[in-house]
Amino acid sequence: MGRFKCTIEYEGTRYSGWQAQKNARTVQGDLMSAVETVCKTKDFELYGSGRTDSGVHALGQVAHLDVQTMLAPQILRLKLNDELPSDIHICHIDKAPKNFHARFDAVSRQYLYQISRRRSAFAKKHVWWLKDYLDLEAMRSTSRIFTGLRDFRSFTRDDPEEKSTVSKIEEIRLEEAGSLILIRVRGSHFLWKMVRQLVGVMVEVGRGNMPIAQVHEFFETSSGIPATFTAPPSGLFLEKVYYDGDELQTELQATMRVE
Repeated sequence: MGRFKCTIEYEGTRYSGWQAQKNARTVQGDLMSAVETVCKTKDFELYGSGRTDSGVHALGQVAHLDVQTMLAPQILRLKLNDELPSDIHICHIDKAPKNFHARFDAVSRQYLYQISRRRSAFAKKHVWWLKDYLDLEAMRSTSRIFTGLRDFRSFTRDDPEEKSTVSKIEEIRLEEAGSLILIRVRGSHFLWKMVRQLVGVMVEVGRGNMPIAQVHEFFETSSGIPATFTAPPSGLFLEKVYYDGDELQTELQATMRVE
C-alpha cells in the first residue's frame, strides 16, 4: 500500500467542515467517496493535517492517503478530480515516505482571514463585511499580545480538561489590499474556533469597543467573552501547512480583489 501527500483546496460554504461525519456532508467525506470510486476499494486511509469548521475554506489543506493503486500520482489526481464536485480540487499529489503523517509532521499552520470594508456582490462567501471604521494600528497592537507561547483557553470552545490549550503563535500580520483587510496568523497549532475568536477580539479593539488592557485579562483568567465576538467562518482560509524544509510564504495576497 502506497502513501501519498495530497494538497487540497476547497470552498467550504456547502460543507460541515473537513472531518467526515455520518449525517452531514464534509470535505473529507466527499474525498473518501472519490477515492473509493477511483481505486475501487474501501481499504484506504485519508488523514488530514487538521480539521476546519463548517463554512471555512482552504487554499492548502494537506492530507496523506494510504491506498493500493497502480496509478501514477498525476493520473490519480486527475481521476479523483473528475469525481469531485467543483468546490473541491486536489492541487497536487506526490508520493510520500511511509512514515509521513499529514498532521503530526506539520511544524506550523497558516490561516488567512479577509475582512471587507465594502459590500461585495461576488465576495460575500469569502469575506466578513464590516461597515464600521477599524483602527488598524490598534488591531496590530492587539495582535502582538497574541504572539508567542500562550495559554489560549479563553479563545476556544475546546474542553481544557481534555487537551492542552497552550499554543505558539509565530506571527500575525495585518495588511490592506483595496477594500480588504488581510489578517495572516501562523502558529504551531490552533484550537477549535481559536483563529476566529482572535480576529473577533482584534475587530472589537479596532472598533473602539474594547480596551487593549482587557485583552491582557483574557490570559490571566479564563473568560467566555472572546466567544461572543467569534468572527464568521466565511472570511477564514487554511492557507498553508508547513513541514520541515518548506519555505515561509512572506507575501500576503488576497484570494480575490475587492476595490
